[in-house]
Amino acid sequence: MAKHSETINLTETFAEFKDLKNIDRATMMNVLEDVFKSLLIKKFGTADNCSIIINIDKGDFEIWRYRNVVDEDDLTDPLTQITITEAQKIDTDYEVGEEVADEVKLLSFGRRAILSLRQNLSTRIAELEKDNIYSKYKDRVGQIITADVHQTFKKDILLLDDEGNELVLPKTELIPGEYYHKGDTVKAVILKVDMKNNSPQIVLSRTSPFFLERMFELEVPEIFDGLITIRKIVRIPGERAKVAVESYDDRIDPVGACVGMKGSRIHNIVRELRNENIDVINYTNNLQLYISRALSPSKISSIKIDEKTKKAQVYLAHNEVSKAIGKGGLNIKLAGMLTGYEIDVYREMDEDEDDVDLEEFADEIDGWVIDEFKRIGCDTAKSVLSLSAEELIERTDLEEETIQDVLNILKSEFED
Repeated sequence: MAKHSETINLTETFAEFKDLKNIDRATMMNVLEDVFKSLLIKKFGTADNCSIIINIDKGDFEIWRYRNVVDEDDLTDPLTQITITEAQKIDTDYEVGEEVADEVKLLSFGRRAILSLRQNLSTRIAELEKDNIYSKYKDRVGQIITADVHQTFKKDILLLDDEGNELVLPKTELIPGEYYHKGDTVKAVILKVDMKNNSPQIVLSRTSPFFLERMFELEVPEIFDGLITIRKIVRIPGERAKVAVESYDDRIDPVGACVGMKGSRIHNIVRELRNENIDVINYTNNLQLYISRALSPSKISSIKIDEKTKKAQVYLAHNEVSKAIGKGGLNIKLAGMLTGYEIDVYREMDEDEDDVDLEEFADEIDGWVIDEFKRIGCDTAKSVLSLSAEELIERTDLEEETIQDVLNILKSEFED
Protein backbone atom coordinates (compact mmCIF):
# COMPACT_ATOMS: atom_id res chain seq x y z
CA MET A 1 0.00 0.00 0.00
CA ALA A 2 2.86 2.36 0.75
CA LYS A 3 4.31 1.96 -2.73
CA HIS A 4 0.91 2.44 -4.32
CA SER A 5 0.46 5.62 -2.28
CA GLU A 6 3.82 6.99 -3.43
CA THR A 7 2.89 6.28 -7.05
CA ILE A 8 -0.31 8.26 -6.61
CA ASN A 9 1.62 11.15 -5.05
CA LEU A 10 4.04 11.17 -7.94
CA THR A 11 1.18 11.19 -10.42
CA GLU A 12 -0.31 14.19 -8.60
CA THR A 13 3.04 15.98 -8.74
CA PHE A 14 3.31 15.21 -12.45
CA ALA A 15 -0.20 16.60 -13.01
CA GLU A 16 0.79 19.74 -11.09
CA PHE A 17 3.82 20.07 -13.34
CA LYS A 18 1.90 19.72 -16.60
CA ASP A 19 -0.63 22.34 -15.46
CA LEU A 20 2.03 25.05 -15.12
CA LYS A 21 1.09 28.11 -17.16
CA ASN A 22 3.38 29.97 -19.54
CA ILE A 23 6.00 27.19 -19.54
CA ASP A 24 6.87 26.10 -23.06
CA ARG A 25 6.47 22.43 -23.95
CA ALA A 26 10.16 21.88 -24.75
CA THR A 27 11.25 23.15 -21.33
CA MET A 28 8.74 20.90 -19.57
CA MET A 29 9.89 17.85 -21.52
CA ASN A 30 13.58 18.53 -20.83
CA VAL A 31 13.01 18.92 -17.10
CA LEU A 32 10.93 15.75 -16.85
CA GLU A 33 13.48 13.72 -18.83
CA ASP A 34 16.34 15.00 -16.65
CA VAL A 35 14.51 13.98 -13.47
CA PHE A 36 13.74 10.48 -14.72
CA LYS A 37 17.22 9.97 -16.16
CA SER A 38 18.79 10.78 -12.79
CA LEU A 39 16.63 8.05 -11.23
CA LEU A 40 17.62 5.53 -13.91
CA ILE A 41 21.32 6.30 -13.50
CA LYS A 42 21.08 5.67 -9.75
CA LYS A 43 19.36 2.30 -10.33
CA PHE A 44 21.09 0.96 -13.45
CA GLY A 45 24.28 3.05 -13.69
CA THR A 46 23.26 4.50 -17.04
CA ALA A 47 20.22 5.88 -18.82
CA ASP A 48 21.68 5.71 -22.33
CA ASN A 49 19.82 2.51 -23.19
CA CYS A 50 16.52 3.70 -21.73
CA SER A 51 13.65 5.46 -23.40
CA ILE A 52 11.35 7.79 -21.49
CA ILE A 53 7.97 8.35 -23.11
CA ILE A 54 6.07 11.29 -21.64
CA ASN A 55 2.52 12.24 -22.49
CA ILE A 56 2.18 15.88 -21.43
CA ASP A 57 -1.50 16.06 -22.36
CA LYS A 58 -2.54 12.99 -20.36
CA GLY A 59 -0.06 13.63 -17.58
CA ASP A 60 1.50 10.14 -17.56
CA PHE A 61 4.74 8.45 -18.61
CA GLU A 62 6.44 5.13 -19.50
CA ILE A 63 10.05 4.01 -19.10
CA TRP A 64 11.52 1.33 -21.39
CA ARG A 65 14.90 -0.37 -21.07
CA TYR A 66 16.70 -1.89 -24.08
CA ARG A 67 19.31 -4.71 -23.85
CA ASN A 68 20.93 -7.04 -26.37
CA VAL A 69 20.33 -10.80 -25.96
CA VAL A 70 23.59 -12.85 -25.62
CA ASP A 71 24.58 -16.38 -24.67
CA GLU A 72 25.33 -17.06 -21.03
CA ASP A 73 29.11 -17.14 -21.64
CA ASP A 74 29.13 -13.91 -23.71
CA LEU A 75 27.67 -11.61 -21.04
CA THR A 76 30.21 -8.80 -20.50
CA ASP A 77 28.04 -5.78 -19.73
CA PRO A 78 24.92 -6.43 -17.64
CA LEU A 79 23.85 -2.81 -18.13
CA THR A 80 23.32 -3.20 -21.86
CA GLN A 81 23.16 -7.01 -22.24
CA ILE A 82 20.82 -9.78 -21.06
CA THR A 83 21.33 -13.55 -21.21
CA ILE A 84 19.08 -15.66 -23.38
CA THR A 85 17.77 -17.39 -20.27
CA GLU A 86 16.66 -14.12 -18.65
CA ALA A 87 15.29 -12.80 -21.95
CA GLN A 88 13.08 -15.84 -22.45
CA LYS A 89 11.62 -15.33 -18.98
CA ILE A 90 10.22 -12.08 -20.39
CA ASP A 91 9.14 -13.64 -23.69
CA THR A 92 9.93 -17.20 -24.85
CA ASP A 93 10.28 -16.03 -28.48
CA TYR A 94 13.49 -14.03 -27.85
CA GLU A 95 16.67 -15.27 -29.58
CA VAL A 96 20.37 -14.36 -29.32
CA GLY A 97 21.17 -11.14 -31.19
CA GLU A 98 17.75 -9.59 -30.69
CA GLU A 99 16.99 -6.57 -28.54
CA VAL A 100 14.85 -6.90 -25.46
CA ALA A 101 12.56 -3.98 -24.63
CA ASP A 102 11.06 -4.29 -21.16
CA GLU A 103 9.06 -1.66 -19.31
CA VAL A 104 10.56 -0.39 -16.08
CA LYS A 105 7.79 -0.09 -13.54
CA LEU A 106 8.00 2.80 -11.14
CA LEU A 107 7.34 0.54 -8.16
CA SER A 108 10.54 -1.38 -8.96
CA PHE A 109 12.64 1.57 -7.89
CA GLY A 110 11.54 1.28 -4.29
CA ARG A 111 9.84 3.68 -1.92
CA ARG A 112 12.90 5.78 -1.12
CA ALA A 113 13.76 6.31 -4.80
CA ILE A 114 10.17 7.30 -5.59
CA LEU A 115 10.20 9.81 -2.75
CA SER A 116 13.47 11.24 -4.07
CA LEU A 117 12.03 11.47 -7.58
CA ARG A 118 8.92 13.24 -6.33
CA GLN A 119 11.01 15.68 -4.30
CA ASN A 120 13.28 16.37 -7.27
CA LEU A 121 10.30 16.98 -9.52
CA SER A 122 8.65 19.26 -6.95
CA THR A 123 11.89 21.25 -6.63
CA ARG A 124 12.13 21.70 -10.38
CA ILE A 125 8.46 22.76 -10.49
CA ALA A 126 9.14 25.41 -7.85
CA GLU A 127 12.21 26.65 -9.75
CA LEU A 128 10.27 26.89 -13.00
CA GLU A 129 7.46 28.78 -11.28
CA LYS A 130 9.93 31.24 -9.75
CA ASP A 131 11.72 31.78 -13.06
CA ASN A 132 8.40 32.21 -14.83
CA ILE A 133 7.14 34.80 -12.31
CA TYR A 134 10.46 36.65 -12.44
CA SER A 135 10.48 36.79 -16.26
CA LYS A 136 6.83 37.76 -16.44
CA TYR A 137 7.16 40.71 -14.07
CA LYS A 138 10.66 41.78 -15.12
CA ASP A 139 9.19 42.77 -18.47
CA ARG A 140 6.39 44.71 -16.76
CA VAL A 141 8.44 47.09 -14.61
CA GLY A 142 6.90 50.55 -14.89
CA GLN A 143 3.41 49.21 -15.67
CA ILE A 144 0.33 49.54 -13.49
CA ILE A 145 -1.16 46.49 -11.81
CA THR A 146 -4.26 45.96 -9.70
CA ALA A 147 -4.03 43.43 -6.87
CA ASP A 148 -5.83 42.47 -3.66
CA VAL A 149 -4.47 42.94 -0.15
CA HIS A 150 -3.74 39.53 1.39
CA GLN A 151 -1.99 40.53 4.59
CA THR A 152 -0.53 43.63 6.21
CA PHE A 153 2.72 43.68 8.16
CA LYS A 154 4.62 46.33 10.06
CA LYS A 155 6.68 47.51 7.07
CA ASP A 156 5.00 45.89 4.05
CA ILE A 157 1.67 44.97 2.56
CA LEU A 158 1.39 41.58 0.88
CA LEU A 159 -0.86 41.49 -2.19
CA LEU A 160 -1.95 38.73 -4.56
CA ASP A 161 -2.45 39.12 -8.31
CA ASP A 162 -5.09 37.31 -10.37
CA GLU A 163 -2.93 34.17 -10.51
CA GLY A 164 -2.14 34.13 -6.80
CA ASN A 165 1.41 35.46 -7.14
CA GLU A 166 2.70 37.43 -4.18
CA LEU A 167 3.51 41.13 -4.59
CA VAL A 168 5.02 43.48 -2.01
CA LEU A 169 3.96 47.07 -1.41
CA PRO A 170 6.34 48.66 1.13
CA LYS A 171 4.58 51.16 3.38
CA THR A 172 7.27 53.67 2.39
CA GLU A 173 5.79 53.47 -1.12
CA LEU A 174 2.30 54.39 0.08
CA ILE A 175 0.92 57.90 -0.27
CA PRO A 176 1.03 59.46 3.22
CA GLY A 177 -2.19 58.84 5.10
CA GLU A 178 -3.13 55.71 3.14
CA TYR A 179 -4.27 52.58 4.96
CA TYR A 180 -5.35 49.26 3.49
CA HIS A 181 -7.04 46.22 4.96
CA LYS A 182 -7.30 42.60 3.85
CA GLY A 183 -9.49 42.27 0.78
CA ASP A 184 -8.97 45.85 -0.42
CA THR A 185 -8.06 46.35 -4.09
CA VAL A 186 -4.93 48.39 -4.71
CA LYS A 187 -3.68 50.01 -7.91
CA ALA A 188 0.10 50.57 -8.08
CA VAL A 189 3.04 50.61 -10.47
CA ILE A 190 5.57 47.76 -10.63
CA LEU A 191 8.67 49.49 -9.27
CA LYS A 192 11.27 46.71 -9.46
CA VAL A 193 11.71 42.94 -9.60
CA ASP A 194 14.56 41.28 -7.71
CA MET A 195 15.62 37.74 -6.81
CA LYS A 196 15.74 37.53 -3.01
CA ASN A 197 16.77 34.26 -1.34
CA ASN A 198 16.34 32.59 -4.74
CA SER A 199 12.74 33.79 -4.97
CA PRO A 200 11.34 36.62 -7.11
CA GLN A 201 10.28 39.72 -5.18
CA ILE A 202 7.93 42.07 -7.02
CA VAL A 203 7.93 45.50 -5.40
CA LEU A 204 5.09 47.96 -6.06
CA SER A 205 4.82 51.72 -5.52
CA ARG A 206 2.16 54.41 -5.38
CA THR A 207 4.62 57.25 -4.76
CA SER A 208 6.81 56.81 -7.84
CA PRO A 209 6.52 59.41 -10.64
CA PHE A 210 5.99 56.41 -12.94
CA PHE A 211 2.69 55.71 -11.19
CA LEU A 212 1.47 59.21 -11.97
CA GLU A 213 2.75 58.92 -15.56
CA ARG A 214 0.87 55.64 -16.10
CA MET A 215 -2.29 57.19 -14.62
CA PHE A 216 -2.08 59.99 -17.20
CA GLU A 217 -1.70 57.38 -19.95
CA LEU A 218 -4.85 55.64 -18.71
CA GLU A 219 -6.92 58.83 -18.50
CA VAL A 220 -5.57 60.81 -21.48
CA PRO A 221 -5.88 58.95 -24.82
CA GLU A 222 -3.65 61.51 -26.56
CA ILE A 223 -0.76 60.52 -24.27
CA PHE A 224 -1.38 56.80 -24.77
CA ASP A 225 -1.46 57.34 -28.55
CA GLY A 226 1.76 59.38 -28.50
CA LEU A 227 0.18 62.67 -29.61
CA ILE A 228 1.17 64.25 -26.29
CA THR A 229 4.48 63.53 -24.57
CA ILE A 230 5.15 63.77 -20.84
CA ARG A 231 8.56 65.43 -20.63
CA LYS A 232 8.99 65.24 -16.87
CA ILE A 233 7.10 64.53 -13.66
CA VAL A 234 8.08 65.58 -10.14
CA ARG A 235 5.97 65.00 -7.08
CA ILE A 236 5.83 65.10 -3.32
CA PRO A 237 3.36 62.24 -2.79
CA GLY A 238 0.09 63.21 -1.19
CA GLU A 239 0.88 66.91 -1.43
CA ARG A 240 1.66 68.25 -4.89
CA ALA A 241 2.99 67.27 -8.30
CA LYS A 242 4.05 69.09 -11.46
CA VAL A 243 3.80 67.55 -14.91
CA ALA A 244 5.45 69.06 -17.99
CA VAL A 245 3.73 68.02 -21.22
CA GLU A 246 4.35 68.75 -24.89
CA SER A 247 2.44 68.27 -28.12
CA TYR A 248 4.02 68.05 -31.56
CA ASP A 249 0.67 68.86 -33.15
CA ASP A 250 -0.18 72.58 -32.96
CA ARG A 251 -3.85 71.71 -33.11
CA ILE A 252 -3.69 69.91 -29.75
CA ASP A 253 -3.53 71.84 -26.49
CA PRO A 254 -1.55 69.44 -24.26
CA VAL A 255 -2.56 71.07 -20.98
CA GLY A 256 -6.22 71.22 -21.94
CA ALA A 257 -6.20 67.60 -23.09
CA CYS A 258 -4.66 66.44 -19.81
CA VAL A 259 -7.09 68.42 -17.67
CA GLY A 260 -10.14 67.39 -19.69
CA MET A 261 -13.56 68.93 -20.02
CA LYS A 262 -14.32 70.69 -16.73
CA GLY A 263 -11.32 68.89 -15.23
CA SER A 264 -12.86 65.44 -15.75
CA ARG A 265 -9.62 63.66 -16.68
CA ILE A 266 -7.36 65.13 -14.03
CA HIS A 267 -10.07 64.73 -11.40
CA ASN A 268 -9.90 60.93 -11.73
CA ILE A 269 -6.13 61.03 -11.27
CA VAL A 270 -6.31 63.38 -8.28
CA ARG A 271 -8.89 61.11 -6.64
CA GLU A 272 -6.67 58.04 -7.10
CA LEU A 273 -3.75 59.97 -5.60
CA ARG A 274 -5.71 60.94 -2.48
CA ASN A 275 -6.33 64.55 -3.58
CA GLU A 276 -2.73 65.30 -4.47
CA ASN A 277 -2.63 68.68 -6.22
CA ILE A 278 -1.38 68.37 -9.80
CA ASP A 279 -0.09 71.28 -11.90
CA VAL A 280 0.09 70.51 -15.62
CA ILE A 281 2.31 72.92 -17.54
CA ASN A 282 3.29 73.30 -21.18
CA TYR A 283 6.93 72.32 -21.72
CA THR A 284 9.17 74.75 -23.64
CA ASN A 285 12.86 75.03 -24.54
CA ASN A 286 12.69 78.69 -23.54
CA LEU A 287 14.24 78.41 -20.07
CA GLN A 288 12.87 81.67 -18.71
CA LEU A 289 9.36 80.79 -19.83
CA TYR A 290 9.74 77.25 -18.52
CA ILE A 291 10.76 78.47 -15.05
CA SER A 292 7.94 80.99 -15.11
CA ARG A 293 5.42 78.27 -15.94
CA ALA A 294 6.93 75.94 -13.34
CA LEU A 295 6.20 78.53 -10.64
CA SER A 296 2.51 78.60 -11.59
CA PRO A 297 0.12 79.87 -10.28
CA SER A 298 2.30 82.91 -9.44
CA LYS A 299 2.95 85.62 -12.03
CA ILE A 300 6.62 86.44 -12.60
CA SER A 301 7.86 89.99 -13.22
CA SER A 302 11.39 89.08 -14.37
CA ILE A 303 14.00 86.33 -14.15
CA LYS A 304 17.80 86.34 -14.05
CA ILE A 305 19.39 83.01 -14.97
CA ASP A 306 22.93 81.77 -14.33
CA GLU A 307 23.34 78.64 -16.47
CA LYS A 308 26.79 77.84 -15.05
CA THR A 309 25.60 77.59 -11.46
CA LYS A 310 22.11 76.42 -12.42
CA LYS A 311 20.54 79.20 -10.38
CA ALA A 312 17.61 81.47 -11.18
CA GLN A 313 16.66 84.75 -9.47
CA VAL A 314 12.93 85.34 -9.81
CA TYR A 315 11.37 88.74 -9.14
CA LEU A 316 7.69 89.05 -8.30
CA ALA A 317 5.21 91.57 -7.06
CA HIS A 318 4.58 91.62 -3.33
CA ASN A 319 1.30 89.70 -3.53
CA GLU A 320 2.78 86.99 -5.78
CA VAL A 321 5.66 85.92 -3.51
CA SER A 322 3.64 83.58 -1.29
CA LYS A 323 2.06 81.95 -4.38
CA ALA A 324 5.49 81.25 -5.86
CA ILE A 325 6.77 79.71 -2.66
CA GLY A 326 3.60 77.79 -1.94
CA LYS A 327 2.41 76.14 1.25
CA GLY A 328 5.40 74.79 3.13
CA GLY A 329 7.65 75.86 0.26
CA LEU A 330 6.33 73.01 -1.90
CA ASN A 331 5.69 75.05 -5.06
CA ILE A 332 9.16 76.51 -5.34
CA LYS A 333 10.73 73.16 -4.39
CA LEU A 334 8.87 71.28 -7.11
CA ALA A 335 9.58 74.04 -9.65
CA GLY A 336 13.27 73.62 -8.93
CA MET A 337 13.03 69.84 -9.30
CA LEU A 338 11.14 70.21 -12.59
CA THR A 339 13.51 72.72 -14.20
CA GLY A 340 16.75 71.55 -12.62
CA TYR A 341 17.48 75.07 -11.33
CA GLU A 342 17.87 76.38 -7.80
CA ILE A 343 15.25 79.12 -7.66
CA ASP A 344 15.46 82.15 -5.36
CA VAL A 345 12.45 84.41 -5.05
CA TYR A 346 12.82 88.20 -4.70
CA ARG A 347 10.14 90.75 -4.00
CA GLU A 348 10.12 93.44 -6.67
CA MET A 349 10.14 96.89 -5.04
CA ASP A 350 8.18 99.87 -6.29
CA GLU A 351 10.39 102.83 -7.15
CA ASP A 352 8.50 105.16 -4.79
CA GLU A 353 8.52 102.69 -1.93
CA ASP A 354 11.01 103.33 0.85
CA ASP A 355 13.08 100.38 1.97
CA VAL A 356 16.15 99.76 4.12
CA ASP A 357 19.14 97.55 3.35
CA LEU A 358 19.59 94.77 5.94
CA GLU A 359 23.18 95.91 6.52
CA GLU A 360 21.71 99.02 8.16
CA PHE A 361 20.58 96.77 11.03
CA ALA A 362 24.05 95.33 11.69
CA ASP A 363 24.08 96.84 15.19
CA GLU A 364 20.88 94.92 16.11
CA ILE A 365 21.11 91.76 13.95
CA ASP A 366 24.15 89.45 13.86
CA GLY A 367 26.05 89.39 10.57
CA TRP A 368 25.62 85.64 10.07
CA VAL A 369 21.84 86.06 10.41
CA ILE A 370 21.85 88.83 7.78
CA ASP A 371 23.92 86.56 5.49
CA GLU A 372 21.35 83.78 5.88
CA PHE A 373 18.57 86.13 4.77
CA LYS A 374 20.65 87.28 1.81
CA ARG A 375 21.19 83.65 0.86
CA ILE A 376 17.47 83.27 0.12
CA GLY A 377 17.30 86.57 -1.74
CA CYS A 378 16.15 88.85 1.08
CA ASP A 379 18.62 91.73 1.23
CA THR A 380 16.25 94.50 2.37
CA ALA A 381 13.93 94.93 5.33
CA LYS A 382 10.73 94.84 3.28
CA SER A 383 11.86 91.80 1.29
CA VAL A 384 12.07 89.95 4.62
CA LEU A 385 8.76 91.35 5.86
CA SER A 386 7.06 90.26 2.62
CA LEU A 387 7.45 86.66 3.78
CA SER A 388 5.64 85.07 6.72
CA ALA A 389 7.51 83.59 9.67
CA GLU A 390 6.56 80.08 8.46
CA GLU A 391 7.98 80.75 5.00
CA LEU A 392 11.23 82.11 6.48
CA ILE A 393 11.58 79.07 8.75
CA GLU A 394 11.05 76.80 5.76
CA ARG A 395 13.59 78.54 3.53
CA THR A 396 16.36 79.39 6.02
CA ASP A 397 18.37 77.47 8.60
CA LEU A 398 17.36 79.90 11.32
CA GLU A 399 15.48 79.09 14.51
CA GLU A 400 11.90 80.33 14.90
CA GLU A 401 12.90 82.53 17.85
CA THR A 402 15.68 84.22 15.82
CA ILE A 403 13.34 84.88 12.91
CA GLN A 404 10.68 86.35 15.19
CA ASP A 405 13.26 88.68 16.79
CA VAL A 406 14.37 89.91 13.36
CA LEU A 407 10.78 90.49 12.23
CA ASN A 408 10.09 92.52 15.37
CA ILE A 409 13.19 94.65 14.76
CA LEU A 410 12.27 95.32 11.13
CA LYS A 411 8.61 96.04 11.85
CA SER A 412 9.55 98.59 14.53
CA GLU A 413 11.69 100.43 11.96
CA PHE A 414 8.70 101.15 9.73
CA GLU A 415 6.35 101.79 12.62
CA ASP A 416 8.69 104.52 13.80
